[in-house]
Amino acid sequence: MQAFIDHARTFRHRAARDADAFGRLAAGQSPQALFITCSDSRIIPSVVTGARPGDLFEMRTAGNIVPPYRPPVPSAEAATIEYAVEVLRVAHIVVCGHSHCGAVGAVVRGEDLTAVPAVRDWLSDGTSLTPDGEPGHDLAVPVQRHVLDQLDRLRTHPSVARRVDQGLLGLHGWFYEVHTGAVLSHRPGTDAFLPL
Repeated sequence: MQAFIDHARTFRHRAARDADAFGRLAAGQSPQALFITCSDSRIIPSVVTGARPGDLFEMRTAGNIVPPYRPPVPSAEAATIEYAVEVLRVAHIVVCGHSHCGAVGAVVRGEDLTAVPAVRDWLSDGTSLTPDGEPGHDLAVPVQRHVLDQLDRLRTHPSVARRVDQGLLGLHGWFYEVHTGAVLSHRPGTDAFLPL
């Protein structure tokens, strides 16, 4: 923790070297994309994309789960999506899953999550994946299916559906390999995840 504190204490000196860029940020934000990914500490959207402050509006959830739109039940996720689309007018939404995903792994392996009931309930409500009984299984295919499921859930949000229908919003499914740094993108024409 001390390294984080030390960095935070001196950050303003580094920011002062790029005063024009930080001054523009103070005037408001206009990110290019909403980037939805897992809460996993190994996934840092700005590192993967090279984004600078102000480029990405981020939403992080366990297992990069996008709850379906459920009025009138408020949720932080629905509010984040709506704000990004209606107020910030992002042109793209990326749902990025990743290799070695603990959330997807727990579901497909059928792990006992009774000790973490909030996690259990979040995952059971958040994915259509089911256990397959293979304890050592490669998670790439289930994670990629899960990403596509989350893109379908995004389309249940009225603001997303409307902007997609108007041709003003692109939806993208990505798969990040933690162990190689490779990023694969879903290509609807071939229904495959291929390197960017």
